[in-house]
Amino acid sequence: MVKLKAELEKIFGAANVSDKEADLAAYASDKSFAKAIAPIFVVKAKNADQVEALVNLANEKEFPIIPVSSGAPHYRGDTVPSVPGAVIVDLSGMNKILSINKQHRMAVIEPGVTYGQFQKALARKGMHFAYTLAPKDTKSVLADVMDVEPRLNASHGFSYTEPFRCVEVTWGDGNRMYTGDAANGGPVGSLEKQWEQEKWQVSPLGPMMLDFYRLLTQSQGTMGIVTWASVRCELAHQAHKCFFVTAEAEKDLLDFVWDVIHVRFSDELFILNKAQIANLMGETPAEIEALKKELPAWAVFVGVGGRELLPQEKCAQQEADIKEFAQKRGLVPVNSIGSVTATALYKKAITPSPAKKFWKETYKGAFQEIFFLSKIDDTAMFIDKMAGIAAKVGYPVSDIGVYVQPIHYGSAYHVCFTLPYDPASAKETKLVKELYERACVELAQAGAYYARPYGPCARIQLNKDAMGYTALKRLKDIFDPKGLLNPGKLTI
Repeated sequence: MVKLKAELEKIFGAANVSDKEADLAAYASDKSFAKAIAPIFVVKAKNADQVEALVNLANEKEFPIIPVSSGAPHYRGDTVPSVPGAVIVDLSGMNKILSINKQHRMAVIEPGVTYGQFQKALARKGMHFAYTLAPKDTKSVLADVMDVEPRLNASHGFSYTEPFRCVEVTWGDGNRMYTGDAANGGPVGSLEKQWEQEKWQVSPLGPMMLDFYRLLTQSQGTMGIVTWASVRCELAHQAHKCFFVTAEAEKDLLDFVWDVIHVRFSDELFILNKAQIANLMGETPAEIEALKKELPAWAVFVGVGGRELLPQEKCAQQEADIKEFAQKRGLVPVNSIGSVTATALYKKAITPSPAKKFWKETYKGAFQEIFFLSKIDDTAMFIDKMAGIAAKVGYPVSDIGVYVQPIHYGSAYHVCFTLPYDPASAKETKLVKELYERACVELAQAGAYYARPYGPCARIQLNKDAMGYTALKRLKDIFDPKGLLNPGKLTI
């Protein structure tokens, strides 16, 4: 241990290597149900050279590495070691925005860049980033993008992994690599020299015939450690309008949702039940309870934006057509539901939530989530099934927050159940853990696809696909032959 600490200090400096009990405890557990295991060291990386040196040292000494880029708190167990003897590499100090290019609508950022930081920098350039639903303000943008967190714009993206593009990555075997345009021509390894030649890291494809960046998505740091990546951004809205379309059953909204997505209209489109709207908008538990009593059961939020060319005209035209779609389905667009206006919900949805008062924790102090991909026709079935499972175990169905997000032009639907609970109550904690574990199994049996598998969902999903799991293991053996990067998370 003493010798390893000395070698880590040579790489990172003594001030950036810690084995203090308090520092280790901060990474030993999170707010999920993951088993607590303390690492042996925490190191704070400042550049890619240090990361590469750490991975090579790990291969020599054979100790696990857990990459962490987002600020605390964490909620999914992916940053908690699954095995003893691990070293946490904290990438949050690598927080430079290396480039913002408005013409190409691209930015190059390090893993420590947070949503709060990134959106402010883009706003100064007249740009913004594709929003997720009120992310934690200390959340790493790259961690979110690499995990393919769904964007609020159902028509966003040219591929499922959008807006993720090119990367600099150190694989688990210690080799550093560049992908996409960053590796295809020009001075490889030097962003500045590529920019001087007007070469920008736009296309993620390659190098050669393999799209290496795809191996990093949804991998929870088990394949490689990314030290910068390019991401596609958008021009800021010059005009924006938004409204709700409500119904008493989620299934009554699906034809309308498909009509809108089918013609590629809307800049934001997602479905929330009243519990989730109340969670998002309420500032106190009492406010959340009051909102749940006044809100309709279900609402589609629709936003349309106009940018630099005829922004007002675009908004007006899309708004008129979308409202016509709603009327054809017997639905009525409204500007507010109860005391919640569409404009207020839009502002809350696109604003990073303070980590010390994360909106999902407001109601009871803690939450557990289950999320997966579904076909449009199955979303209502999964919602009914989740309600049935909750009723069987005694969890209040009215507390379940539901968020349904069409993704990639409506080709799939992200379904997320939020289960609030009081962490100070042993009874409630046990109840939610039982519900979580049971629902993960039963929803999978009904066809839920855990594309981003955490905790027990990883084992469930991988056990359903023996051929896929075998392929995943083989890839892991190629890029991380000693299994040192976040072991136990995906290749279990």
